[in-house]
Amino acid sequence: MSTKEFTLDDLKRILRDSAGADEAVDLDGDILDAGFEELGYESLALLETGGRIEREFDITLDDDVLVSAPTPRTLIAAVNNLLGTDVAV
Repeated sequence: MSTKEFTLDDLKRILRDSAGADEAVDLDGDILDAGFEELGYESLALLETGGRIEREFDITLDDDVLVSAPTPRTLIAAVNNLLGTDVAV
């Protein structure tokens, strides 16, 4: 099993770097179960985010992963599943 883990901090950093952050959204708040659209991230921003995750963590995300992961919690779990880490988010 891999020791590499994808965390909420990783996701927030990548979201900010790749798609920016809406000033009305506090990514430092409790966002694990907030919808990406609610956070101001549309499908194009999520595709860019997915590409950054793939490059940084050397994995391949199915396009369905981004569509079927409506919240940060589900995306983090999906990425960690691909990394082979068993992490409760």
